[in-house]
Amino acid sequence: MSSRDSALALKRTVIIAIFAAVAVVLGIVEAQIPLSSVGLMPGAKLGLANIMVLTCIYFLRARDALTLVILKTLLTAFLLGTFSSLLFSLFGSLLSFAVMLLLMRMGKNRLSLVGVSVAGGVAHNVGQLVAASIVMNASSIMYYLPVLLIFGLVTGVVVGIAVRYLTESLSQISLFEDFLH
Repeated sequence: MSSRDSALALKRTVIIAIFAAVAVVLGIVEAQIPLSSVGLMPGAKLGLANIMVLTCIYFLRARDALTLVILKTLLTAFLLGTFSSLLFSLFGSLLSFAVMLLLMRMGKNRLSLVGVSVAGGVAHNVGQLVAASIVMNASSIMYYLPVLLIFGLVTGVVVGIAVRYLTESLSQISLFEDFLH
């Protein structure tokens, strides 16, 4: 491995670690926002940690972003959740990651970061409902789907706008210059 390759590997590791830390902090902040008290279903979240996931997909390789998704999900669940919340979050996060990665690979010039984020937000909610349906052995949980689709759309727009500004800002930092596509 050349010294340039070693330097790039170290940069990737540093970026993933920073993104994971920020994602966990965003998850903790998000957990303090009582969305169920304003009429939303229990467990509804804003998806702020997806800001870091989509930003990672934008700059780094798929396996780097997958590492971030797993780190974020495990660390957040260990700090805040239960086994069932880990399972729901993992299903949602992995489906969201797969959808966002696929859309980014199909061409980031054809679909905006906001569009990718909306698809990821909706996929996350669908993944969580599928996990809940499996765990509870009840398909009736799917009646939450229309509400969650609307919620995923709204939060996806907010997350996508944040990612657009974040990627523009990070593109100006020398740490990220090797990862601009």
